[in-house]
Amino acid sequence: MNAMNNNDSLDPLRADCLECFGLCCTALPFAKSADFSFDKEGGTPCTNLRADYRCGIHQDLRENGLKGCTVYECFGAGQKVSQVTYNGKDWRSDPATAEEMFAVFPIVQQIQEMLWYLHEALALEVTTSFHKELRVQIEECERLTRESPENILRINLPELRADVNKLLILTSERVRSQIQKKKSPKKMRRSDFIGANLKGADLAGADLRGALLIAADLRGADMRVTDLIGADLRDADLRGADLTGCIFLTQVQVNAAKGDSSTKLPSYLKIPAHWVE
Repeated sequence: MNAMNNNDSLDPLRADCLECFGLCCTALPFAKSADFSFDKEGGTPCTNLRADYRCGIHQDLRENGLKGCTVYECFGAGQKVSQVTYNGKDWRSDPATAEEMFAVFPIVQQIQEMLWYLHEALALEVTTSFHKELRVQIEECERLTRESPENILRINLPELRADVNKLLILTSERVRSQIQKKKSPKKMRRSDFIGANLKGADLAGADLRGALLIAADLRGADMRVTDLIGADLRDADLRGADLTGCIFLTQVQVNAAKGDSSTKLPSYLKIPAHWVE
């Protein structure tokens, strides 16, 4: 059903930290919490960022109280802003561009994320009838990410997101209808499932867009062919859950959850190392 793992067009949408100027470690703020062991203001380099823009504790982030870093994905925005938007000129050697670069980065990150979902939709056979519309939207998003910094800062993100969302919702309906033909459609009446007991629940074909599943018990749940775009799976227990065929699920969402080798994931995602350690 999902050909994401064979989609070479996704390579530019995967983070390449070697080509980035540590933008996620510098531009973004975070607050001391269960995910971060200290506060950091936006525009301030993390204390673990080395002079070569590499993380000094990258292999031990969880052990050092920085779990939040392990569940962040820039979708290739870091290298695009660093190497394309600013032509390889880093913010340390050209401090005058730093503030602007840090403002451009999260905008490009959001568009790159939209591109990821659009490419996923394009790889599905059930979207064949509107492949042309998907390609047009992909071209437009790609064009916007290659604009000048000044033009990127003027992008109307809510308007762009609304246009993209129309196609993603249509994709979701087409995909989920395949399993819903065999039973009643799953219409979730609530989106807040924080800490909910959903052990063994039949959620196949459900629309879980943006659902708060933080610390939910989903052990053994049937989550096949669900729409999980934007769902918050932090500390959700996915042991034994079946997520095969689900759409718009990203690796960072999986990394934020708990699971084990019995968790069934879409073929383009991998079991996180900390699940089996």
